[in-house]
Amino acid sequence: MAPHGNRLLPLLLALLAAAASAPSSVSGDERAVVEVSGAPDGVVWVAQLSDLHFSVHHPERAYDFRRYVGPALAMVNPDLVFITGDLTDLWMDLQNSGWKHLFVGFDSTMEIGLRGPTNLFGHPTDKQLIELDQSLSQWDTEFDKAPVTKITVGHFPLSFSALTESGKSIKDVFLKHSLSAYLCGHLHSRFGKNLKRYYHRTTQEPSLYEHYYQFNMHQGYAIQSAKENCSEEAAHIEEFWEWEMGDWRRRRTMRILTIDDGYVSFTDIDFSLGSKSIIIVPTFPLDSRFMQRRSAPRDFKCHVKGASTFDTVRALVFSRQEIVSASVKIYDSRPGNLEVVFDTGMKRVSANESRGDMYLVPWNWRAFADPSPNRYWLQIEVMDITGDTSVSQLRPFSVNGLFAKVCWTWKEFFVMGIQWASVYHLALRCALALIFVVLLVPRALIVLFKDQSGYTYQRANGSQWTLWKYLVGVFIWLFVELSRTILVWSLLWVYIIYLLVFPWLFGHPLTEDSGLAYMTYRGWTLKRSNEAFHAGSPDVMVIVLPHLCFVVLPTIVILAAMAAERTAFREHYFSQSGKKKDDHFQKSRRQVERDSLWSGRWIRKILIVLCLVVLWKHWKQCRGLVKAYAMNPLLHSPVYFYFVPALIVFSVYKTSSI
Repeated sequence: MAPHGNRLLPLLLALLAAAASAPSSVSGDERAVVEVSGAPDGVVWVAQLSDLHFSVHHPERAYDFRRYVGPALAMVNPDLVFITGDLTDLWMDLQNSGWKHLFVGFDSTMEIGLRGPTNLFGHPTDKQLIELDQSLSQWDTEFDKAPVTKITVGHFPLSFSALTESGKSIKDVFLKHSLSAYLCGHLHSRFGKNLKRYYHRTTQEPSLYEHYYQFNMHQGYAIQSAKENCSEEAAHIEEFWEWEMGDWRRRRTMRILTIDDGYVSFTDIDFSLGSKSIIIVPTFPLDSRFMQRRSAPRDFKCHVKGASTFDTVRALVFSRQEIVSASVKIYDSRPGNLEVVFDTGMKRVSANESRGDMYLVPWNWRAFADPSPNRYWLQIEVMDITGDTSVSQLRPFSVNGLFAKVCWTWKEFFVMGIQWASVYHLALRCALALIFVVLLVPRALIVLFKDQSGYTYQRANGSQWTLWKYLVGVFIWLFVELSRTILVWSLLWVYIIYLLVFPWLFGHPLTEDSGLAYMTYRGWTLKRSNEAFHAGSPDVMVIVLPHLCFVVLPTIVILAAMAAERTAFREHYFSQSGKKKDDHFQKSRRQVERDSLWSGRWIRKILIVLCLVVLWKHWKQCRGLVKAYAMNPLLHSPVYFYFVPALIVFSVYKTSSI
């Protein structure tokens, strides 16, 4: 690996040097104002990369970066390049033909530097939110009232951003300034391609569930009314888009984002199949799925940005070779398939020393106003002098500003739709409450009803119940039998109390300090200046919730099923042999145990296989923790690592005999 490391070192040092030259905070004293030159009037474009994860163990990531990104950036020549990791602290103004574009970077990474996996969340502070608010307010008091496009850049999506010390959220600051977009990374493309989310503040009080989740990409999605108020009082709508992008680590993705007369659009470029000689970014009309805003219907009716912005279809084109033709096609999807209704060539806007070619074509945009936001679809086709042809992705559009509804997949909802900082403590309480119920309630039933909740009672009365009542009764009977296995039941309680009271594990959680610290369900307990403090909450949910939901709860259910299976088999054995429970066994104990284990107890065999699955899941978690925190399981966390396996082995032995 040494040769690879030597070849990677210059590239890594160059990136670090570039990062060191950037401003270190978003305070008002560290800013840059740049007048954009060499670009079409009113147009600005930037490039974004995320989650590079360069490593000497994976040199291909850096090689592909140098091979593809360098030539692509030379061709695109963007005004700014963002790497949405930890290198996003900046304050940058861009101005072009009267338009002002404000880019503010925001880094909410924990100052203490926890190791993964308990560094999952961004942790903004009250001070950071004040500085962010001040940075986004820079032009709010300008007398010329030039239009301003505001964009923030960060690493963590809002679904994985914690609240501040006083309970404030980054979302409220973004809504206050009605950002055009928040660009972020962190999640990677393996969760899906639609990792985008639209926010707006409604006049109604948000319902309780909105603090925890939203089901689809457009919060409070509704068809906008055709009656729009053009008064100044109705002009301000608090809204913004959150656009997470694919990672370089696996997907080799780069994003080109453009601002054309205030309309923000983007194209994601996939380098996994090789380099690109032509890059096309349609800038108007916007994609009605991912780029439309709630204020768009008002722009359509009132021509807030001027009627001339609707008069042309526009696209930015970047190419290594001279472009010989560009054309636009518009498809109508109403017949059930895509039919071309508009097909014409585009003309290049003449501009001296332009860094990018703007192509446009006039169109009768009023003919495409339709109540359906995804009836019409747009595609741009470009050919260069070598004959190489490239087409943009098909995208629906709505000139009258309507949203095309997009539903997440379950993976996308899991990472974008759930506010995990708020959900963690609720999920933790629910998991603990469920554990308490399944352990305490059956024991109370035994005390109250004695033998009436046993196996014989279920068999005698089950035929009189409806199916669902019978299933509930059987489920309760499982845990009743577990509570009758006093030693196993008591050991489960010992472990639950341990998880609530004592440290789960000891390890080395800090990247810059080798000191030993311990973790509970509240987070890591660290020391600073001889004072203890908690860190890594709700980040520890990646350890706590999987252990409770995928190890502890399944273990309780499986052990309850084992106890119930033993009771059922014992009843079956005595009914077949004609013996009573207090009769002396004629067979030896070893023979009885062998018969109990292998003579038709197929349910028990299935339960043992399920035990192995739980143990495999537990082993994977423990193995990850050992690698992450340089810990010795026997010394630093014997209870967490070994109690569940030992309890399962003991329960298998305990329930083997009848």
